[in-house]
Amino acid sequence: MPFFPENLLVRIPALLIAISFHEYAHARMAYAWGDPTAKYQGRLTLNPLAHLDPIGLLMLLIIRFGWARPVPINPFNFRDQRKGLFWVSLAGPGMNLLIGLVSAFLFFLLRGYGPLVSAILENLVIYNVFLAVFNIIPLPPLDGSKILSSLLPGRYLHFYRAVEPYGPFLLIILLVFGLLPLFLIPISYVIIDLYRSLVLLFVNISF
Repeated sequence: MPFFPENLLVRIPALLIAISFHEYAHARMAYAWGDPTAKYQGRLTLNPLAHLDPIGLLMLLIIRFGWARPVPINPFNFRDQRKGLFWVSLAGPGMNLLIGLVSAFLFFLLRGYGPLVSAILENLVIYNVFLAVFNIIPLPPLDGSKILSSLLPGRYLHFYRAVEPYGPFLLIILLVFGLLPLFLIPISYVIIDLYRSLVLLFVNISF
């Protein structure tokens, strides 16, 4: 969708919901595993203002690549560091996939409520799926890198930690040379097609 002011009415609500639920899921899961750091810093909330980075939001609106304020965690507080890191890192993308699926169902159920509602729900599906797929990339500082590091055995983890500082630079290179969309878009639309199939299955069973 091009960047026109009239599009902000449907894009901003979708982005705020996607970002807020993503970061809240990280904070909630960290708290469940015994780390109160995010709660003490006011991040255990769905209030978008607690999670937004103004520049990151602007970039998301313009080029669909941006960021929010990362939720602070202290893995040493987890009952089990590896398992805690895995589930906390997975919680954000997992929440986005769930919100995307719910939005797909609502898109069908509320299709008679006008084009504005439909457009917001359509953007909710797209932004949530894209955010989930992007964050699952195993490059620091994305969630996928933490998921991978929590699963790697010790000998491989040592090597991964050595190359970890270069992750952000690799991510920038992928973005600058237009390589991210080559896998980000196809994977995202496979998921969206799966949502569509689930909605149609629900419709056929229920109606």
